[in-house]
Amino acid sequence: MPLPIMSLTDAAAERVREIMADSDKPVIGVRVGIKNAGCAGQAYTLDYVGTPVPGDDHVVDKGVDIYVEPKATLFLLGTVMDFEEDILKSGFTFRNPNQTDACGCGESVTLKPADLKALAEARAAH
Repeated sequence: MPLPIMSLTDAAAERVREIMADSDKPVIGVRVGIKNAGCAGQAYTLDYVGTPVPGDDHVVDKGVDIYVEPKATLFLLGTVMDFEEDILKSGFTFRNPNQTDACGCGESVTLKPADLKALAEARAAH
């Protein structure tokens, strides 16, 4: 079975649905990407989507629409997005099999591209 492009934990799906319901703008899902940042080289980006961006990979998991920036898909293949809360902070986290390193402060990561064959299989499955 091919790796999913991305998936959500129950906690992440519930939090996205809560944010969508509380938004004063129409929100249909989340858009995940990566950007160059920090000492480890890259950081995850997360935005709420009102209108899908043409060319994004689209996945539906646990009733939530996930849109992945095309340039990020190769680095996010198999990633699980979670939502974690503790006494000091709360936020979305990413368990990414393509992550090879992270900075000490947790603001940035080092990602390697996934196997192109695995990416093709994931896209064919959707």
